[in-house]
Amino acid sequence: MRGWTGGWKAAVVVVLLAGCGAPAGGGGTGADPGPSGSAGTGTGPAESGSSGPDRPSRPARSSPSGPGGSAPSRPTHAPGPPSAPAGGCAAGRAEIIVSPGGPVRQRLCVRPGTVVTLVLRPRPDDRRWTAVRSSAPALVAPADWRVDADGTAHAVLRCAGTRGGGAEVTAAARAPDVAGAARPAFTLRLDVVPYAREG
Repeated sequence: MRGWTGGWKAAVVVVLLAGCGAPAGGGGTGADPGPSGSAGTGTGPAESGSSGPDRPSRPARSSPSGPGGSAPSRPTHAPGPPSAPAGGCAAGRAEIIVSPGGPVRQRLCVRPGTVVTLVLRPRPDDRRWTAVRSSAPALVAPADWRVDADGTAHAVLRCAGTRGGGAEVTAAARAPDVAGAARPAFTLRLDVVPYAREG
């Protein structure tokens, strides 16, 4: 009888041990659920950027604009004395002859110290040459004014020897029997241009 009782207890212990080894949760079937976020669900965190290596960004090019975003201003130069024309300037002595029907304004480029002889032919009307005036006597000084018997007028224009600049010499004419001041009838623009300095 004792042998039967011991065998029964052993069987009970085996059964209890087998019951303790069963998985908890009601004995569901199938494979264990895999980790969350498996392939195909799309719930995992999305990768940022492209799959390849990151490319370094290109440095921004600096614009040639000046301060404030505007284009840099070009430096301005103060106006200087008149420059010599392509044909050159007269030097030493020069002569200007004004004939009837010719232009009433002329221009001449000269070097400092030049002496210009102005010859005014007789006018076709009743007006006669009376005088010449300079807008800048310190630069161009009229001298030796005379009128011939036939009405031809002469004047000598002496240019300064060291200075440069411009002056207008005006010749006036008036009818002898008409009252009032003489009116300008011819204008000569003289540009005195110094020689260029070497070096």
